[in-house]
Amino acid sequence: MNCGKEVVGDGYTDHCPRCLWGKHVDEVIPGDRKSGCKGLMEPVGVDRARGEDKIVYKCLKCGHKFRVRLAENDINPINLLLDW
Repeated sequence: MNCGKEVVGDGYTDHCPRCLWGKHVDEVIPGDRKSGCKGLMEPVGVDRARGEDKIVYKCLKCGHKFRVRLAENDINPINLLLDW
């Protein structure tokens, strides 16, 4: 929905592996699919918690902040920090 790349989900995927933008589908727990918002989630940072990198998102529609694990096919988010 952001860069035009077709994203094929795997039942867990909620973001694009190229631009890392996502869709607000989860509310509390990654994968819960309990959000009714469905707004675009802008990647606003990267967080390293317990040795694991996570994408930090902010919903452009409702302002909800959320963190999700990087997927194996995601581009290196450090490169995107240059644009943030």
